[in-house]
Amino acid sequence: MTAAAGSRVRWGILLVVTALVVVAAGAYAAAAFQRFQESKTSVSTARVASGVAVPAKGSVLFRNTAPGQGYGMVGTVPLSEPAGERSLAGVACDRVYGTMQNIVCLKTSRGLVTSFDAVLLKPDWQPARSWAVPGIPSRTRLSADGSLVATTVFVTGHSYGSGGFSTETSITAAQGSGGTGNLEDFALLVNGTRITAADRNIWGVTFAPGQSDAFYATAASSGRIWLVKGSLSARTLTAIHDGVECPSISPDGTRIAYKKNTGSALAAHWRVAVLDLASGKETVLSEPRSVDDQIEWRDDQTLLYGLARDGAAGDSDIWQITVDPASRSSVYIEHAWSPSVLR
Repeated sequence: MTAAAGSRVRWGILLVVTALVVVAAGAYAAAAFQRFQESKTSVSTARVASGVAVPAKGSVLFRNTAPGQGYGMVGTVPLSEPAGERSLAGVACDRVYGTMQNIVCLKTSRGLVTSFDAVLLKPDWQPARSWAVPGIPSRTRLSADGSLVATTVFVTGHSYGSGGFSTETSITAAQGSGGTGNLEDFALLVNGTRITAADRNIWGVTFAPGQSDAFYATAASSGRIWLVKGSLSARTLTAIHDGVECPSISPDGTRIAYKKNTGSALAAHWRVAVLDLASGKETVLSEPRSVDDQIEWRDDQTLLYGLARDGAAGDSDIWQITVDPASRSSVYIEHAWSPSVLR
């Protein structure tokens, strides 16, 4: 094959991949918009307080999924009264995460051309800055001091349970200068060997408390999945455990909660599990349902995660379970998704 012919083939492949990404994003956006419109015109089933939500220490921030005018808006409730009236912010997000300093909102902007954005909000809900992200919103996290923002989006595909998905995960400085960019540019090290395969995939960042240089994430290549510890200064991702997806570090920094696939690559079933970082001991909890979420720690003993409501498209609840393997899960906040605890 001549160089010119090879170049034409490469351009052809690029055009096909680009077309598939555009079609997938358009289909996702159309379906999401239909769910949004249907939910918005329904009657709300959650009690909403008057006034705008005020992020406060000792509360939980979430995406409201109760049908009605507040559908998709960011909400808050006190940690001590999760079933009480919720306050809404008037800001709509697909995925949200907050600290006392900043709130990050991943959102779909629907128009002639659908686009996806990350918006950094101040505690008064005014936007501090925004930037485009290259795909469908999936995961987001902030460092404890709110200075770093991690985002994961689907560049192709729209589910971790489907074959052929690809993500892009980046860490960005909240102030707009610095950050790391795409984590696929970091060196991925497994048992001392650098993995350079083109199918490397990184997702689900969690920042280590009290360690400004360290974070954890999931990395995958050639059918294998690892928990990796990242170094911002060294630009490395070092594998430390197998089979950990969407990690979330405990407030005391000693354990990782995550989803563990007990099914297959094509028919995933994710159990909630906890890894002790010092001993490497893994504990699978009693939640029998498949949990496709990045878990949030309510405190050092209790986990929060979202589960879709059966037969109610676009609606979900936040559930809780303790790290005791004999404990049972219970609903924590009805009609809610994407929790973050304000400490």
